[in-house]
Amino acid sequence: MRSYAKSIALYEKTRRHLAGGVSSNVRYASVPVPLFFARGEGARLHDVDGNVHIDYVLGNGPAILGHAPRKVIDAVAASLGEGQLFAAQNPRETELAERLCGLLPGAEVVRFSTSGTEAVLMAFRLARAFTGRDKILKFEGHYHGWSDQAYISARPPLNEAGPANAPVPVAGSPGMPASVLGDVAVCAWNDLDLLEQTLERHRGQIAGVIMEPVMVNGGAVLPAPGYLEGVRALCHKHGALFICDEVITGFRVGLRGAQGKFGVTADLSIYAKAVAAGFPLALVAGRRDVMDTLLDKGVMHGGTYNGNVQSMAAGLAALDILEADEGKVYVDLETRGTELMQGLAALAKKHRLPILVQGMPAIFQTFFTSGPAPRNYREAAAACDRDAMLALHAALQEEGVRAQQAGKWFLSTAHDKPVIEETLAAADRAMARVARA
Repeated sequence: MRSYAKSIALYEKTRRHLAGGVSSNVRYASVPVPLFFARGEGARLHDVDGNVHIDYVLGNGPAILGHAPRKVIDAVAASLGEGQLFAAQNPRETELAERLCGLLPGAEVVRFSTSGTEAVLMAFRLARAFTGRDKILKFEGHYHGWSDQAYISARPPLNEAGPANAPVPVAGSPGMPASVLGDVAVCAWNDLDLLEQTLERHRGQIAGVIMEPVMVNGGAVLPAPGYLEGVRALCHKHGALFICDEVITGFRVGLRGAQGKFGVTADLSIYAKAVAAGFPLALVAGRRDVMDTLLDKGVMHGGTYNGNVQSMAAGLAALDILEADEGKVYVDLETRGTELMQGLAALAKKHRLPILVQGMPAIFQTFFTSGPAPRNYREAAAACDRDAMLALHAALQEEGVRAQQAGKWFLSTAHDKPVIEETLAAADRAMARVARA
């Protein structure tokens, strides 16, 4: 058995002065306590007790190049002597904005921010100012940040969520004012008929329809064929903006994100996480006429740390790697991710465990379920045996593999073939342990 004595002691000490002992509630999801890590290198994390973990959490997605990628770290280190932020522009912003607009679908203009949540709020404000409407339509199981305006029906208890064909908005946290629920309409995902019905019920009120183009947070569920194109058409029919939240999928599932993969273009898109390979950077990209409301209509967007020197340097260095040879790193990433997905599915069959593996090679989900692949949040929430998933998570951790407790796996370019083979050998032992139990 691995020892976590130092992490346990540090957690108890940290709780005295850091609320809850963590800086994000998401970090509670670890056993036996939120673990403390000393360093990361490539595909591995080293905790303070000396345990080494093959890491498939990757900072919840940003570390697309693995931990401490040398070219990015060197670029950031070189920028440190120039200062950190100026409350003014620096030339790297110009270069990065130009490169992003030449790369991302529909990106005529971009505006930088620091976190995905902030960028989501900017997109909401832009959509409302541009359309003169107040409501945002979002989908059950899609996560768009922890703010009051966005953290609605992200993981609603099914007994509170209302009927499947007309869900009710559910606040995601205590402390959220009831008033924000009136500004949001909620719909089930992957069903164009339900979306049209929802838009009709709120005719003339919807400023924007926001979604994850792949429902990553609700189980790595892919859009049905033609669904994204249908959503875009319905948005334009009803005078609403189509907003793609590519905070996770952008620069992860492909060089041009999920929109590039599925051949659809949103009016506004939100990127963060992998765009700077783990450094704090987010952005909204989209149509010039919509983005120009920041100037023409005086739409307020601020942020002291926006466009800081180090994040700009990291973003440029990351793009240098990801764009090389027309994104060849993604071909290799897909090959290894497919090998891992297929290997885990084969091991589940070997050990007679009802494990479903679904998603995309760079980010996928493992479900304990004997049912069909879920198509939306309610099916995903009902399908998964959470206790069995937690047992597998604990067994994998004992074997040196770190994945999310809920069964989500992220890959990086540092997960080479030997790392995948080592992971599958560890998963074989972990599944054998779960099967015995």
